[in-house]
Amino acid sequence: MPHHLLLADPETAKDVLTFVGRATRITDDGVRLQAANGVLALTTAVLAPQTLFDQTPTILAMRIVHADPELECDVVVDQLSKTDEAHRLTLPETGLAPAWAGVAPPRSAWAPETTLVASVIAQRAQWGISAVARGAGPGSGEEAVRALRAAIWGEPDEELGGLPRGVAFAADAMGFISGEEQVRVARSGRWTRLTFRRGHVLVRGPVATGLTSVRTTGSAL
Repeated sequence: MPHHLLLADPETAKDVLTFVGRATRITDDGVRLQAANGVLALTTAVLAPQTLFDQTPTILAMRIVHADPELECDVVVDQLSKTDEAHRLTLPETGLAPAWAGVAPPRSAWAPETTLVASVIAQRAQWGISAVARGAGPGSGEEAVRALRAAIWGEPDEELGGLPRGVAFAADAMGFISGEEQVRVARSGRWTRLTFRRGHVLVRGPVATGLTSVRTTGSAL
């Protein structure tokens, strides 16, 4: 018997399908669906490292919608299907287990930091897309393209307050940028969150590198 997502209304179901559709055009690692207490959180990794030495930052896109109060789930899927009921969607028979799903951003203790202009975020996304297209010439291998993307999207951008340029790519690719908007930026631990009217972009980092200093232990002689 198939399992279903029961959303608040048909418009919300369309919203969820749009998010999943955009995510699947960017990544093969699916969308995480977490539902409880009438709320459904959809999260996808727009960018994430694929190998041990991959310098791509972990950048997530998230959207929160209303769901049936009795719906409870935590699963990663790569598709959802419509049903005869406009507010009900069918889950696939099996879920996914991508590595990024084990890296969860905090749910609280977010401290506001600043704001960014949505048009600037859009401009930096387009600059990065053009840079990737120019750098990935004919015959470029998969590893070379991955390294190029990591370098461009992982680079801190002064126009984005020092955040990696990939946050702009995530916002643009997921359709979060819509007209003029002051995008709120907040931080919690190693995570930074950009809040748009249409959703959130979260980035984890920077990654700690190098060795820590040696500490003396035990009693002094």
